[in-house]
Amino acid sequence: MSDTTIIKVTSEAAPTGTMGQKHLALSKNMAMRLWEDEQPGEAKPETQRPYEAIGYVISGRAELHLEGQMVMLEPGNSWVVPEGASHTYKILEPFTAVEVTMPPAVVHGRD
Repeated sequence: MSDTTIIKVTSEAAPTGTMGQKHLALSKNMAMRLWEDEQPGEAKPETQRPYEAIGYVISGRAELHLEGQMVMLEPGNSWVVPEGASHTYKILEPFTAVEVTMPPAVVHGRD
């Protein structure tokens, strides 16, 4: 029998992680988080993750540096960070985006 459970999370009541993100939805295979009004600052440390991430920019601007390439992220843009890719980002303007990780980042100890 397949899982037919429906889970609804309201963003106002969504649990907040230690990095400030809201956990909008979590399944066995994916997780969706909301990064809301992230403030400009220095670039984050370069990293590689054992999961892939895709995202969509709602507002603000950020630079995504991925394997020697730089992509400007602006409202309406989407992005993909492949599993294991070396990357960093720098927020340039207050930034709000939705991000999906597969498998869920929390499975790999990333809140």
